[in-house]
Parts: sequence; structure tokens; C-alpha cells
Amino acid sequence: MAAGTEHDPWQLATAPGSSNYTMYVDDDELVCVVGSTTLRYRARAIDDLTAWLGERADWVALGAADEQKAAAEGSVEAWGRSESNPVGGWYGLRKGYRGRFGMYLPPLLEALGRVELTHDARNNRVRALAAPLPPTATSSSPAST
Repeated sequence: MAAGTEHDPWQLATAPGSSNYTMYVDDDELVCVVGSTTLRYRARAIDDLTAWLGERADWVALGAADEQKAAAEGSVEAWGRSESNPVGGWYGLRKGYRGRFGMYLPPLLEALGRVELTHDARNNRVRALAAPLPPTATSSSPAST
């Protein structure tokens, strides 16, 4: 897997597979390059979105929308711009390009092994993967003979 740096970015595709893009972390920013467009999100979105999805413990609509359009209530997109999220508003940093959080973040979380994502032509959803159980004392090491 890529390192998620500018020189070794994550190679991703949107949930329906209709667009390819790259993402990487640059200090406290998560940079998303889609063709000739560069979007910037707060890097903490990776952990914050993972935690929120874990709290939801169910499928959540992506609800991807441009900044100027309303996001579907209860969707990843709506949460990414809600005053009740951990940053108190937009995770997107570049005015005019703050939307599409629901389009570009979930595939990254899937690539990082944090979520399960549907890959339909429309109306995709995401849910957090259950945390793996810690190994038990009997299963963590082979029995000696």
C-alpha cells in the first residue's frame, strides 16, 4: 500500500468506480487530487470520520454534494459540514471546493481497512468495520509440546 505522501499518494476510485483520484497527507491537511482539481480537507477527518461511523454502527449514505448544494441529512457529506462534528463545521478547507467529502473520504477509509463501502452506480453507503477482538491468552501463541 502507498505511504500516503505527496511522492507516494494513495491511488483511489470513487465508490461507483467512475473516477480515479489520489490523496495524501501534507502536515495537517489531506490533499485530494481529482484530474486538475485539488481539494483540501483537514487530515484529522480520517480518524474523526472513522470514529463517527463506529458510533453509528450501521450503514450511512455517502450523500456526496458540492459545497453550494444541501447535503442529505444523516449522510457522511452532511456530517462533514455539520456544526456538531468535532471541528464544528467544514472539514473541507478551500472555499468553493469544501464539498464532496462524502465522495472522496470513504474510499480512502476503505483502502485503509477501516470501513466497508458499497460500490453501486448510485446511492452508495459506508459502515465502520468492527474492531478486531484482542487475541486471547490461548490463541496468541502456539501451545508448546
